[in-house]
Amino acid sequence: MRKTITLGVVAGAIAAMGLIAPAQAATSANAQLSVLHGIPDTPVDVYVNGDLTLDDFEPGDLAGPLALPAGDYSVALTAPDAADDSAPVLGPVTLTLAAGTNYTAVAHLTADGSPTVTPFVNDTATTAAGEGRLTVRHTAAAPAVDILAGGTPVIEGLTNPNEATLNLPAGTISAAVAAAGTTDPVIGPADVAIQEGTLTIVYAWGSLEDENLNLAVQTISGLHSAPDGVNSGTGGQLAQRDATNQMLLIGGGILLIAAIGAGSVVAVRSRSGR
Repeated sequence: MRKTITLGVVAGAIAAMGLIAPAQAATSANAQLSVLHGIPDTPVDVYVNGDLTLDDFEPGDLAGPLALPAGDYSVALTAPDAADDSAPVLGPVTLTLAAGTNYTAVAHLTADGSPTVTPFVNDTATTAAGEGRLTVRHTAAAPAVDILAGGTPVIEGLTNPNEATLNLPAGTISAAVAAAGTTDPVIGPADVAIQEGTLTIVYAWGSLEDENLNLAVQTISGLHSAPDGVNSGTGGQLAQRDATNQMLLIGGGILLIAAIGAGSVVAVRSRSGR
């Protein structure tokens, strides 16, 4: 059965690894689409509009971005080396892409462990001078968490499949993660580098019960200058581990390490409210 979906952390290792991709302009008629595979132990092939687009896509892989004309795209995930997409393991789902918008579609587990696809809109609006942007996305089969700054919750009750976005001064700040309603860190505190004009997107994926939680990081730079079209886009085929949209995996974490500072502007956006 086809359903239609309208598209709507990691600490100092981010800076140490230097996984910051330069933004590239795309025409305003195009959308940008990246894909993250966040379902553990389930390699897949990805079909778009019936065509094999990603072969042997492994859990934790991030692909894209791909510049696509605005419109509807049917996406199906099949077992590896399937002859076609007639017997998908997930989908098909219809992703509706709007012109001039940057998306990441995430195949992941719901809070109760069921596979699903959630499309996210990446906030590539220009950042203020001297600031960067951090988005934290909860896509794991795990309960809610709080993000702490100096031992005080700044983001509270972040649940699957919601996200929180912070605009932060560039620099290095300390952050920690605690189970929702507590202030005892389960991860951190740790120093996190915020880069000027860069969107850092952190995903928690996997399953707490199955003890295979992981973190993935996607970065989009170039937000400090006025955009011409859509940030972080390239044409051509969708390629796994694309150099313009890299990912960092951290094993053994419980949920999210986010960077937060006193006086930050925090927007916790419920997907159900969009």
